[in-house]
Amino acid sequence: MDDLDMTESLAPRSDQLDAVDLLGGPRTFTIESVSKGNPEQPFNFHLAEFPRVWRPGKSMRRVIVAAWGGKTSAYVGQRVTLYCDPSVQFGGDTVGGTRISHMSGLDKPLKVPLLIKRGKSAMFTVQPLKDEPKPARDFLAEAEQANGDPDLLRSLWKAAKAAGEPQAHLDTIQAMAAPATETTEESS
Repeated sequence: MDDLDMTESLAPRSDQLDAVDLLGGPRTFTIESVSKGNPEQPFNFHLAEFPRVWRPGKSMRRVIVAAWGGKTSAYVGQRVTLYCDPSVQFGGDTVGGTRISHMSGLDKPLKVPLLIKRGKSAMFTVQPLKDEPKPARDFLAEAEQANGDPDLLRSLWKAAKAAGEPQAHLDTIQAMAAPATETTEESS
């Protein structure tokens, strides 16, 4: 008997990120661009880490504007953490929906009043999303790839020194530049 994998059959047939895509837990995305949508869903958020667009509902659009302002050009490069909130209601029914838990560009929690039912509002809080640590630059690997180019190696040495690289790394980069310099001097 075959052991078949059913998970592929569970993927939604949709052109957008849906709350069910987040059932496995919150996910953080980088906004690549925003394009015009349709009257019902006026904005398409193109995400670097997901193949389909995210179309935030009106409540989440209010949160976005409160955090980043009304111009979509300011959203490019910003990051959001989205999650599935099973308590989201639509038309009186509890249907679940996509919510924002964290956003980049905030220095403290953001509280936004949102309408949750006709005539009833509540505060919605979004936490700051910490910047991802930048990966350390591997100056020695870059020096290896410089193929002895003295100008590039000199530039790398200066950048490595400014970054506080250990003296042994600086010496190695300098030694890689030395043969190229010696060869040039010998041929003169």
